[in-house]
Amino acid sequence: MKRLGLTLGVVALIGALLIGVFFSSWWRSANLPEETVFVVSQGDTLTAVANRLEDRGIVGSADAFLLSAKIFGGSSVVQAGEFNLPAGASPSQILAAMQNGDVVRRFVTIPEGMPSIMVHERLMAEPLLTGEIPVPEEGSILPDTYDFERGEDRTKVLARMQVAMRTYLAEAWPKRQPDIAVKTPEEAVILAAIVEKETGIAEERQAVAGLYSNRVKAGMLLQADPTIIYPITKGKPLGRRIRQSEIAAVNDYNTYTMTGLPKGPITNPGREAIAAVLNPAKTSALYMVADGKGGHVFGDTLEEHNANVERWYALRRERGEM
Repeated sequence: MKRLGLTLGVVALIGALLIGVFFSSWWRSANLPEETVFVVSQGDTLTAVANRLEDRGIVGSADAFLLSAKIFGGSSVVQAGEFNLPAGASPSQILAAMQNGDVVRRFVTIPEGMPSIMVHERLMAEPLLTGEIPVPEEGSILPDTYDFERGEDRTKVLARMQVAMRTYLAEAWPKRQPDIAVKTPEEAVILAAIVEKETGIAEERQAVAGLYSNRVKAGMLLQADPTIIYPITKGKPLGRRIRQSEIAAVNDYNTYTMTGLPKGPITNPGREAIAAVLNPAKTSALYMVADGKGGHVFGDTLEEHNANVERWYALRRERGEM
């Protein structure tokens, strides 16, 4: 009997050791000599993930991974997404990363003044996004850098861009100056789009917004060149000089042949351009012309403006541009 008891004790000890060795691998480094990208697809089960980890040689046994996960891993499900598994990570760390949703975030940038047709092209050209989207409504997107996950639907990314614009307008509109030229947030976006296209210099935005606000209030033609181009290219660069026939064209955008604002935005303006329209500079300027240094010279009267234009033409002749 003593011998039998001793034998059973030895068997139990060996069994305990084997179980300890089996489960200790849960906390030991998996086969990850370097950082490894692993993707969990939408709808993947823990079993599917375990099998794929085994297929790629990251864990030695899918069954062992599953058993350990059920005992030690808690009840949280694995999240869909792309994961960077660090070198030396253990199976327990791998599961924790997937349960906690520590996904790789990727980014797409929409710069200020990018028209919607080019936003569409940028999103459609991103190979890690999925699904089709239409060209979004002009002026509905807030330029910014947005994050996304591998395999995310483009409609979701686009929706975040449009929610960001609505949210910003809701915050900015109540902070507007009294008696500004625009009556609604939608009109603010239309005028801001012109300001965005007319100057790339941050320090000029409020001055340009003030000038165009003065023209709107006075019932003058805005005479903004980008509004001529928009019906032709939908906001893309024209790539040539504007023709006289295009300046004379009558449509809902060309501010050389219509007073007031165009029927809609000509691009997606950024926060600063919108803020400039809501808080324009206090100015009496009605005219502006390029100064040859990337900015503009402003004038209050037509006589002053004509003199500024002559100086601009003289500078261009010196440069051999005319």
